[in-house]
Amino acid sequence: MPVLPPVLRRALLELPQKEKDQLLARLVAQDALLTEQLTYRLLEGPDALADRRAALRKQVDDPVRGYHQTPNDLLVILRQLQARLAYHARITQDAFGEVELSLRLLANVFEHQPALVAQLHGPTQPLLQHLVRRAQETLKQAEKLHPDYHLELAATTNTVLAGLFGSGAAPLAREAGLPSRWG
Repeated sequence: MPVLPPVLRRALLELPQKEKDQLLARLVAQDALLTEQLTYRLLEGPDALADRRAALRKQVDDPVRGYHQTPNDLLVILRQLQARLAYHARITQDAFGEVELSLRLLANVFEHQPALVAQLHGPTQPLLQHLVRRAQETLKQAEKLHPDYHLELAATTNTVLAGLFGSGAAPLAREAGLPSRWG
């Protein structure tokens, strides 16, 4: 991020308050992420976190259940959902919510799409590689959380790991160094 020269910084701070407010409003409006973060922090507040998580939980649960013609169809959906979870975390600073919902998404895949993850072969390889990578990244994120959260995440995490090692992704999971149990 570029740093303002000290002379310009002083000149900006000496502007009348009304001009500063107008400049600030124009600058904030140019950054969609910042606008969303400020909307969450200033207008919605921390009480909205539960509502945002519930909406994401519904999004995570629905699309994974249906029929998918190819493993790539499911992979596209997973990537889109994972991007939404990451965006949610950037807006709300909700690291626990991102980990919890990522694990739920992975667990849903193994629960509702056993046929698509049963074998490791050409068409399923990108999907299975993605699942292993996501599990690996989510475990790293979970390790960074406070240990009290580990208790809440342990059951879902072990479900995901059992799904990985009970599917066609098992060789990929072993190769990635994933544990068979967590916590």
